[in-house]
Amino acid sequence: MSDTVALLLKELKLPAFVRHYQSLWDRAIEQGWSHTDYLAALCEYELSDRYQRRTYKWLREAGLATHKTFATLENNALIKAQQTTLAKLQQDTDWAHRADNVLLIGPSGTGKTHIANALGHQLVEQGVRCKLFPAIALVQLLQQAKRDLDLMTAMTRLDKYRVLIIDDIGYVKKTDAETHVLFEFIAHRYESGSLIVTANQPFSEWDQIFPDSIMTVAAIDRLIHHATIIELEGESYRKQQHVKQAKS
Repeated sequence: MSDTVALLLKELKLPAFVRHYQSLWDRAIEQGWSHTDYLAALCEYELSDRYQRRTYKWLREAGLATHKTFATLENNALIKAQQTTLAKLQQDTDWAHRADNVLLIGPSGTGKTHIANALGHQLVEQGVRCKLFPAIALVQLLQQAKRDLDLMTAMTRLDKYRVLIIDDIGYVKKTDAETHVLFEFIAHRYESGSLIVTANQPFSEWDQIFPDSIMTVAAIDRLIHHATIIELEGESYRKQQHVKQAKS
């Protein structure tokens, strides 16, 4: 009989049920559980198993740096208001479901990429699918799709990610081909999916990214309309770490 039950549970794609139904039944008999208690315990194992498998899969596909999490972020490098803002973004993922954006602006080495990766880890753990792209890699992917007359399909394929991280947007070369596909992508995601964007340049210098002022203003307008903007300042975070290591 037990072999038949195991086969049925495998057919139903309930692997945690297969692993635990017998041991939990023994415990249920010993402790006098009701049938409902037994079934609830099995369901808890199954849900936990699915969560772990999904999280592992989504983290693997997200392309996040494994060591760049909130646990390894030095919060004391941030001002109090920024710490409060990040804490809110961590605890409440509603912004991602509303298709709001997060813009991390500041000089190189101030922790923008670390924060973006940390937000990505937090999102996946809370059931929000995301993916990180270096800006240049994203633009190359979109350019190839456009050459293949398949740009809309490529952008729609990325819609499966509730949040997309575009790292170092300022490194995109200022050519018509690159900036046009980047603008089309920003317009495509507007109010339909969230973006986390890191940039070394303040908005006043984004005309170095896009070929003309009209496109620059239009891109910024779409990004900031529903956005949390965190402007990081101060000495390079990487330089500070290097100095600390040298002294230790």
